[in-house]
Amino acid sequence: MPNSTITSSVDELRFRLQGGLHEPGDAFYQDSCTLFNTMIDTRPRFVAECVAIDDVVAALAFARDHALPIAVRGGGHSVAGLSLCKDGVVLDVRGMSDIGVDVDRRIARIGGGAIWADVDRATQAHGLATTGGRVSTTGVAGLTLGGGSGWLERKHGLACDNLLAAELVTWDGRIVRASEDENAELLWALRGGGGSFGVVTQLELGLHPVGPQVWGGLALLGAERTREVMRTFRDVMNDAPEELALIVACITAPDDDDDVPEHLRGRPAVAVAGMWAGALADGEQALAPIRALGPDADFFGPTGYADFQCSLDDPPGYRNYWTAENVVDLPDEAIDVLAERATELPAGPSQLFIVPWGGAVTRFGADHSPLAGRQARFIVHPLLLWQDPADDARCRGVAQAFRTDMVPWSTGAAYPNFLGAEGSARMAAAFGASAGRLNAVRAQWDPHGVFRTHQAFRVEPA
Repeated sequence: MPNSTITSSVDELRFRLQGGLHEPGDAFYQDSCTLFNTMIDTRPRFVAECVAIDDVVAALAFARDHALPIAVRGGGHSVAGLSLCKDGVVLDVRGMSDIGVDVDRRIARIGGGAIWADVDRATQAHGLATTGGRVSTTGVAGLTLGGGSGWLERKHGLACDNLLAAELVTWDGRIVRASEDENAELLWALRGGGGSFGVVTQLELGLHPVGPQVWGGLALLGAERTREVMRTFRDVMNDAPEELALIVACITAPDDDDDVPEHLRGRPAVAVAGMWAGALADGEQALAPIRALGPDADFFGPTGYADFQCSLDDPPGYRNYWTAENVVDLPDEAIDVLAERATELPAGPSQLFIVPWGGAVTRFGADHSPLAGRQARFIVHPLLLWQDPADDARCRGVAQAFRTDMVPWSTGAAYPNFLGAEGSARMAAAFGASAGRLNAVRAQWDPHGVFRTHQAFRVEPA
């Protein structure tokens, strides 16, 4: 297309957008392209600042007419970099972040650009919550469309299990609603099947009575006790009521926190973090087996749910590589392997998470969501964070080794949001027998592959 023609189209788009059109060199463009994972240096040709659904329609039409790639930028936490596209158009929807709470019906209507911190504050004003990300700056849409693991999952299901309806703009500019009564197959696909069906501009999530006070916090112990702590954690969670949500993590203890014992600061440590989502009076007893370990530091106690939700936020400004493996159990042999591998974690914010599933996660089947692997008892999830590009290969290798170590106990699946760009076979395993049905829905709603901006979401049948 002649340069004068695209220039004319750019001018027209700039006029139509209420938010604005941004190009390299301006501050909004730079901010939009700065993601949580600093390894992602992809640069689009344009960033469309979308503050209304008409902006989304206009930006999509422009990209479609000029055959430009498309990406949607919300919270910017996609470790694989799905928030950006090379030489294309990024639809930055952070300006579409309104939140409305219907207290009587226990429903939250959430703009496609909202983050979990905002949702938690809005819903907790009414003593309500839904399963949200453990990092409060994560985008609601991205987390929900990729499954949505969070502290409340064992009690109330994943975020995608609480998705009641969604509004989205399709590849050809139609505004459609997906619910149990309208486009039900599309709603099924959106419950964990990824964001490649359209631009989601609003979500409706079911709410539940939670808090506003919960019993939550963290216990910290020296790394020499990793095996003991992991075994106790496993035994507790294998028989735990659904209200108990814990993780165990191999970390480097903070070196700038006066509340951390001096002998642990800046040194390898093991932590158990989480919360009790039941009656506040029962929280202390529920956490007694963990506290009985005699941790070097015990930060458990009554706290606001919204405060707890942001208490473990990962720091920005790091290169990230994540992976995960769903496992059927954590026998002592697996714990020995993980504890030994954890000694290879670099100092700093890198960590190994072990997330327990069970409870409500297992109550939703393939007729409700395409997400497979729900029979897993635990998710082994290494998160490597570093700053020097010279360490890229080493840190990737450590993360991949954790996953490879767990293959003997694997279910064969992995939770999608914990995966980087690991290819279509890994993503297909996350959907199992539902992959073919998911492809059929995608073919219906995005027949030309407009939203297939990353290999990780080109799912082939397992």
